[in-house]
Amino acid sequence: MPDTANRLQLDIKHIAIIGGGPAGLRAAEVAAAGGAFVTLFDAKPSVGRKFLVAGRGGLNLTHAEPRETFSDRYWGLDQPPDFWLSLLGEFDAGALRQWAAELGVETFAATSGRVYPRELKAAPLLRRWVQRLRASGVKFALRHRWIALRAGARWQIDFQVDNESRTVEADAVIFALGGGSWAETGSDGGWTSGFETLGVAVAPLTASNCGWEIFWPPALLVQAEGKPLKNITACAGQTTVSGELLVTKYGLEGGAIYQLGQVLRAMPQPEIAIDFKPAHSVEQLVKKLGNCPRNFLAEARSRWKLSDAAFAILETHAPFTSTESLAVTAKHCVLKLARSRPMAEAISSAGGVRWCELNSGLMVRRLPGIFVAGEMIDWDALTGGYLLQGCFATGTRAGGGALAWEKPSIS
Repeated sequence: MPDTANRLQLDIKHIAIIGGGPAGLRAAEVAAAGGAFVTLFDAKPSVGRKFLVAGRGGLNLTHAEPRETFSDRYWGLDQPPDFWLSLLGEFDAGALRQWAAELGVETFAATSGRVYPRELKAAPLLRRWVQRLRASGVKFALRHRWIALRAGARWQIDFQVDNESRTVEADAVIFALGGGSWAETGSDGGWTSGFETLGVAVAPLTASNCGWEIFWPPALLVQAEGKPLKNITACAGQTTVSGELLVTKYGLEGGAIYQLGQVLRAMPQPEIAIDFKPAHSVEQLVKKLGNCPRNFLAEARSRWKLSDAAFAILETHAPFTSTESLAVTAKHCVLKLARSRPMAEAISSAGGVRWCELNSGLMVRRLPGIFVAGEMIDWDALTGGYLLQGCFATGTRAGGGALAWEKPSIS
């Protein structure tokens, strides 16, 4: 006959978190706060490695814009309507900043609206976060690489630990293994085959927030490589964005092309059209040139104040037969793209567990008691604080979902 202490221990829900990035750590925090016995497993010797990578740019935690606007920054195939508005209703930018403050980390909003820790570092925040998790009772099992999942009276989870295998049991499991970018941090997308084996539909992982390749003429690179295109607009399909681009040896990088990534990936022959002078009409540009020599482009370089990169790109479209033809091209300069850069260079990835596989609590419908969070789900967002906020928000929902889930009793 078990004593009272043992009976109480048996009554506590055991939740396993697989993946020690921000989504997994947040899910562990929520589950532990709700009274669960939580163990967090990670394949690496330490947690939060991708979080630390994000810290190289100052750790853009979130964005200060209103929640209604914020929720529109996320997209994914078959994503439930208003899902992100609901998620952010539980844990939005304000909640994230308050969470950081409780860890003793002050944040500030830059003029761009991006929110950073005052120290512009990730390590102090991560260190305090892990300390608080340990103090709340969360156990950490590191160097545990997930291998398989098996159903039973409780979920059986198989791990590879050094050269040996280990099986643990849990009442509920939250997977937060990340997408496919920054593989060196452990976010290598290797989990996809395991989920497909379990019968879960997974959209292929593809590079997001990354550069695109263009076959530049060597002469252009001599003039323009490493130089920016500022104050431009770029168009792909029916989508037009404002921002900046950078000419690289292989093509283009920068916020403008990141914003067009979703559209470009869907195009059979991806291309963008750049407006180098969005503040001027064709007619205004022609007027600025007036009566000029036949070398229209050389004159436009000074009269339109074209950057080196803009001039070099327009030069690849020469010769121009009139000032009007040059102005039309400057307003709509089409560049054919070859492909996106490799996943290894991407800031984030698109694809993952399809939304149709999940309920509102982020539980896999066909695997009751199994939840997913973070970039494992088929959502995408731009840089600017949206990626980390998405991980915190889905981690919050999955942690709460695992707490609330009760295995049906067998009568």
